Amino acid sequence: MEWPDSLPTASELFPSLYSNPAPEGVCPTLPESEAVFTFLQPENPKGLKAQLLSVLERFQSSPQNPNDSGATIDEALGKVIVESSARIEIGAHLIGPCYVGPKAEIRHGAYVRPYSWICAGAVVGHASETKHTVLLPGAKAPHFNYVGDSILGKGVNLGAGTKISNLRNDGGEVQLRIDGKRIGSGLRKFGAVLGEGCQLGCNSVTNPGVMLGCDSVVWPNMTVTGVHGSNSKHR
Repeated sequence: MEWPDSLPTASELFPSLYSNPAPEGVCPTLPESEAVFTFLQPENPKGLKAQLLSVLERFQSSPQNPNDSGATIDEALGKVIVESSARIEIGAHLIGPCYVGPKAEIRHGAYVRPYSWICAGAVVGHASETKHTVLLPGAKAPHFNYVGDSILGKGVNLGAGTKISNLRNDGGEVQLRIDGKRIGSGLRKFGAVLGEGCQLGCNSVTNPGVMLGCDSVVWPNMTVTGVHGSNSKHR
């Protein structure tokens, strides 16, 4: 499928992934010649599921056992791999397959569901939930957040209570609103792609299929729809 030229690319949304030195830990390879959200297609042989499973196979066992910190894990569906310098707090629950990178934080009461890729220095905080999602280095979902079927860039911060909605009420294909048109994503579940440095205020909501360019700001209690460029403001 041909995508609009105004659709931001992976290198525009996540420039630090392409810088030197490379980020610490293991990061995904995002598509550059296709729309970045195609990475979230479950059957994509180069997508999130396939890449994460390949990463987990490199480990014979987890460098850190979350049980030692008072967390619980479920590996019935796949490995839970936690790097040795990650911080795992009591009361967190992690379900494999998932990966937690160096110096990442999984705080008390966090719920890390299958196919969560939590990169170096990223945070899943108290009562926050992730599922089939990438938090790139330094991204934060620190308080009462839901993040499903999404990609959050370096330095993204979700205010307390912010929700990344990933499913239409009618269960249909998620549509992107761009340049005054609706474009099918090919995905039934698609939350958001948030470029580096985006800041979302408390209790804000992104509707399914949102893309925000780098350094965009969403004011508290706002609901955002559509595709927006860098430094966009929503209030």
